[in-house]
Amino acid sequence: MKKIDAINKQILSILQENGNITNSDLAAQIGLSPATTLERVKKLKKEGIIRKTVALINPEKVDQNIQAWVEITMLDHSSQASKMVREAIKNISAVLECYHLAGEQDFLMKVVTRDIKSYREISAEQIAKIPNIGKINTKFVLDIVKEETKIPIK
Repeated sequence: MKKIDAINKQILSILQENGNITNSDLAAQIGLSPATTLERVKKLKKEGIIRKTVALINPEKVDQNIQAWVEITMLDHSSQASKMVREAIKNISAVLECYHLAGEQDFLMKVVTRDIKSYREISAEQIAKIPNIGKINTKFVLDIVKEETKIPIK
């Protein structure tokens, strides 16, 4: 990986706090011209350092009141079976994040949904019907103690 210089670190830190900042405001904060700043941001995007810019939505404000972490264990651990599970999970809109793990469980998913009834439907009608699923273990979030999207840039 290429080393990130101090100015790009500043840019990344600022953009993680405020993705809506104008290029001219960003340029003023880091002390460069708007044209130079824009080129740096474009390069960070082209290199894949900045994956995308999004708006973070409060789930409860859009009637998504339940958050669950769902652990899945597969029956067959072949690469083909794993690929099929991955593709099926990608098609479940309630799954916001999914991680392939080392350890007892094979996948960990973050799921949001309206209520317990709708979670039960997603679990029974979508997750459990994925071929090769052995065990499903769900943990419901009671309270979010810390939720951060900003990656420390050092």
